[in-house]
Amino acid sequence: MKAKKMIAPIIITILLIIYFSFFIWGWSYITVPFWVKIMGILIPLALMGASVFVLIERIKEIRSGEEDDLSKY
Repeated sequence: MKAKKMIAPIIITILLIIYFSFFIWGWSYITVPFWVKIMGILIPLALMGASVFVLIERIKEIRSGEEDDLSKY
């Protein structure tokens, strides 16, 4: 039962990583100043890292059985 609840976050994270990878690939071919190119690559890398972190946190929540986050408030 818990595996079914993990499918959607995993798929969304994979799609985000693919999207940001294409974004990084595109920025690597654009002719712009070096610092602009670095920022265009670092921002998607940070977002990829954040999405993986959120996925890990969500998987921990699902495994612990804490599914209703609104009960905390």
